Amino acid sequence: MSAFDQLVQHSKKVSNFKHLAAISGWDQATVMPSGGNQARSEAMAELSVHIHQLMTAPQLGEWFDKAQQEELSNEQQAALRELKREWQQATVLPEDLVQAKSLAGSKCEHAWRKQRVDNDWQGFEANWSEVVNLSQQEAQIRAEANGLTRYDAMLDLYEPGTNSASLDVLFADVKTWLPSLIDQVIDQQSSLELVSPTGQFHRATQKQLGMEVMQLLQFDFEHGRLDESVHPFCGGVPTDVRITTRYDESEFVQSLMGIVHETGHARYEQGLPKAWAGTPAGEARSMGIHESQSLFFEMQVARSEAFIGHLARLAQKHFAEHDPSLMSRTNLQRLYTQVKKDFIRVDADELTYPAHVILRYEIEKALINGEIKHTDVPELWDNKMQAYLGLSTKDNYRNGCMQDIHWTDGAFGYFPSYTLGAMYAAQFMAAMKKTVDVDGAIESGELSPIFNWLSSNIWQKGSLLNTDNLVEQATGEKLNASFFKQHLMSRYL
Repeated sequence: MSAFDQLVQHSKKVSNFKHLAAISGWDQATVMPSGGNQARSEAMAELSVHIHQLMTAPQLGEWFDKAQQEELSNEQQAALRELKREWQQATVLPEDLVQAKSLAGSKCEHAWRKQRVDNDWQGFEANWSEVVNLSQQEAQIRAEANGLTRYDAMLDLYEPGTNSASLDVLFADVKTWLPSLIDQVIDQQSSLELVSPTGQFHRATQKQLGMEVMQLLQFDFEHGRLDESVHPFCGGVPTDVRITTRYDESEFVQSLMGIVHETGHARYEQGLPKAWAGTPAGEARSMGIHESQSLFFEMQVARSEAFIGHLARLAQKHFAEHDPSLMSRTNLQRLYTQVKKDFIRVDADELTYPAHVILRYEIEKALINGEIKHTDVPELWDNKMQAYLGLSTKDNYRNGCMQDIHWTDGAFGYFPSYTLGAMYAAQFMAAMKKTVDVDGAIESGELSPIFNWLSSNIWQKGSLLNTDNLVEQATGEKLNASFFKQHLMSRYL
């Protein structure tokens, strides 16, 4: 067996254990009884150590040296590049740090679920301080190994090839036009009549509606399922994708679009190249590209007038006892494009969302680079929230710095992916419209032409191309944020 084949075989072994870890994590977040958390956290920490040992096995260095001398196809060379990248990321971290971070993250995330409800910053801070400490240690180790700043070393885990210098330029530009655009649109929408949801929208019916929309989006139910969790997410593995939403029985609007968003993530996973399954080359290119797919589904497709026509028809069928004017195409369109300055990122509209992301990016960058302490975060959050959205979160930790799950387990460097994803999604749509009758496909409800383009240009590429090359091959140019600005101007003005 060639050295390259040995590396692939070993990667598939690692992938099998990651599969178990993913399903265990899904279970922990959805159906596990709270009393099982300590034992589950210890089991998952043990599993993370085992995976780390496999990923840093001593023979791998020799195999990489030999594989680089072998005759490999272009795809195999790309796969080798990704295998080596993953190996280098794993080998820099000591085993005890991997285990400690896993335990601290599980403990913090589990306690956070109740602490957030109770607005208990002191309780949260006691657990979070260790997560931050260990994350800073990890960032320092990675920075020294890669010659990067601490934050860029963490950012590189989620957005290979991206750095904070480029993000600073990108986000500084957004900050020059976004606040005035938000105010302009809010003023413009103030005269529109809007029917808001009233009464009860049962969970079971919301789930039925959600699953019917997932069918419209061609989700493969033989290789995935929909469940409920505190924080919506997409997990599992490509052959068994688990997506979740959260239901509010006083309305159905948010959970339905949450399902659409997570279905975008899931379709990307289900469409990844099967020939490279079990290797990094068969995985998503970056979190920004992953987010581009969920936001393509949610923002580019599902909030279009044509798709909202389908949502209106289905909602009227499932909630026939409710006021039909609530679920008219015009009213749903207004509900789904309503711009409002609010506290919660996951419920934010398309226009204010980047402000939520930029706020988090600026805070986590300063925190990981050691420029601020974790105890500074609530006050800094309040200051930035007032500056960007005119809202105060003083003493309101629940709707302020405790609202997200990402920092509970040390996922620092992740937040920029959301706005990068929105920018990529707008660029993909602009490129797609050159060769595909997108509006016609959405209006008809036969979305295959859209998914075929995504499959051939994005999904089937996996990580065989770096991000810049992937975007350039699909659209003719690297990331160009002007497409995002044009999209927002066109939709909201």
